[in-house]
Amino acid sequence: MVMKRVIRASILTFAIGFCSFGFYPQEAAAAGKLVLKYAHVGTTGEIQTRWVAEFADLVNKRTEGRIEIQVFPNGQLGNIDEMMNGVKSGSISMAHHAFTSLGRFVPDFSVLSAPYIFRDPEHALHAGNPATSPVLRELNEQLIKKANMMVIGSFYMGARQLSAKFPVYSPDDLKGKKIRGVPFKLWNSMIKGMGAIATPVEVSELATALMTGLVDGQENPLDTIYARKWYESQSHIMMTNHMLLTLCVFINEGVWRGIPQQDQKIIDEVMAEMADKSVEWNKEADKIMMEKLKEKGVTFITEKDGLKVDAFKAGVMTELKKDFPEWTGYIERIKEIK
Repeated sequence: MVMKRVIRASILTFAIGFCSFGFYPQEAAAAGKLVLKYAHVGTTGEIQTRWVAEFADLVNKRTEGRIEIQVFPNGQLGNIDEMMNGVKSGSISMAHHAFTSLGRFVPDFSVLSAPYIFRDPEHALHAGNPATSPVLRELNEQLIKKANMMVIGSFYMGARQLSAKFPVYSPDDLKGKKIRGVPFKLWNSMIKGMGAIATPVEVSELATALMTGLVDGQENPLDTIYARKWYESQSHIMMTNHMLLTLCVFINEGVWRGIPQQDQKIIDEVMAEMADKSVEWNKEADKIMMEKLKEKGVTFITEKDGLKVDAFKAGVMTELKKDFPEWTGYIERIKEIK
């Protein structure tokens, strides 16, 4: 009887706690489970959309239904800023986006999205996992204090590549050209380092910006370029591999504390398992996407074709050192992560 009362009290405590965050309290109380809202801006066909769908399903199964993650893709709960504000306030439980998005709260978080600093996808994932990254743990402490949220893991979105409506072989070919950047300071610096004029455009408006000539090009993983049909206005893709992009999964800190430790552990395990899958998916997807994009008339330019990747890297690193001198220590520590 005592144990039953303890269990009932625990369920009631979690239901009440989640009422304050607007998490379907009636359903939670009735079913004895926690319902978490998960927001992102990915669309159908993108790896990030597949990733979160499988992540949510696996968490539900492994917790035997104690945790239900309801996914809201394609910016249904708002744009990037609205999504982050939602997680901060608790009206949204969790979300994912580039580490740079958290730079609005803790500027140094953007270093984990910096171009040309990771050896390979596995290195990037280790840098974005609090269990293996001292840098992330340190930044998380600041994020909790300033924004009431924390990063619990990351997954691989692939190498970002440059696309344009003309061939590009070196930074010289981008002089005077407008290349879209994610609306964050890091992207502005990176694109300037690549030789172009950085032009921030929200992803929801990019197709129109490319078609109308507001921008001459953009940069993203191949599956994103294909899924969003940007090939309709981009004739060339340059395999610059300038950013091994991982997307961080961040959660309201109060929500995380309200999840029982056994289920926190399950979420962590699923996160790590799904991170490995994301690397496998991207390797397969890149091969498939290259063929599909070629069928759409896109021309690929690689180092074998004369693409000067080293020149892009040198230009970008010079710009980063100038714009972010405070990152020197972080970058050295990131390089040491095994």
